[in-house]
Amino acid sequence: MIEGIYQFLDSIFGPFILNYHPIWVITVAGAIIGGFYTLIYYFFTDIEKHKKLQELAKEVQKEMREAQKSGDEKKIRKAQQKQLELMRMQSELMKQQMVPMFLTMPLFMIFFGWLRRWYVEVAIAKAPFDFFVFDLFHRWQHSALPPSELGYVGWYFLTSYAVGMILRKLLDMG
Repeated sequence: MIEGIYQFLDSIFGPFILNYHPIWVITVAGAIIGGFYTLIYYFFTDIEKHKKLQELAKEVQKEMREAQKSGDEKKIRKAQQKQLELMRMQSELMKQQMVPMFLTMPLFMIFFGWLRRWYVEVAIAKAPFDFFVFDLFHRWQHSALPPSELGYVGWYFLTSYAVGMILRKLLDMG
């Protein structure tokens, strides 16, 4: 079944992969998928609730610091109770955030399996020096690329992260 999906992806994106440099292919793929993930997250989670929880967390941390500085046991217990309430609210929000993850995880796995067929040992970007993060990616992927070159996984993550950050800023997702 997975081979049929890969053949379908080859029929759609094969000409693009064959006619363009890998850096453009991975950049476009990272932008599309990063944008898609961000939009799914945007539509399936309560952004306002998330923002309120972030503000509440800052307030609770500030209260706890002040209570600990003052040494007042009553204030410390009150702050701890607020922390417990905050943790319960955050766990509810995490359950809500699981839906987008379950929707996108199969797409992610299929897409990366398909890209691996094309770009498994291809250097997408080359740095003028050895970079330890690139080396970490290579060890993780068991790649033979040197520490000065970044493969498709690393370049995808950089692209997807950049596009996601820009979209989150544009959609005021915090």
